[in-house]
Amino acid sequence: MKKEVRQSKIEQLINQYSIATQEELMARLKSAGIVATQATISRDIREMQIVKQQDATGASHYMVYKAGNQNERQRLYRSISETVTNYQRVRFITIVHTLPSYANMLAAIIDDLDLDAVAGTLAGHDTIVLISPSEPDAESVLAVFARYANPDLSEE
Repeated sequence: MKKEVRQSKIEQLINQYSIATQEELMARLKSAGIVATQATISRDIREMQIVKQQDATGASHYMVYKAGNQNERQRLYRSISETVTNYQRVRFITIVHTLPSYANMLAAIIDDLDLDAVAGTLAGHDTIVLISPSEPDAESVLAVFARYANPDLSEE
């Protein structure tokens, strides 16, 4: 089985079904006639930049994020508006707080955009640390969050 074919099927399955675990994904692949080991699935998930995201019911499932998508900046702005609760800059670092379980998804979008003002991201459950090459870069990153964050989500 060629990797491209397997990964294409993985993307199709993730877009078609709410898949929450690698075991579920392996079972769906097997039903489609594709047998793959857990290590292969794990590697595919990493290569394809698949992240877990909560849906409206609070259930987690896999989602695929692609770099270079024309709508990626709009997705970033929408995600900031829908998930960011607080943000601050400390010199060349921007610290962003999100609703629970959204930090990884937002960091993946930022990573995909490959912004010059962001040298790297670290994401946890509800916090992202964005490291910028300089303080002016960090200030421009903060300005994006200030522009698009929804004040109604701010932590009190």
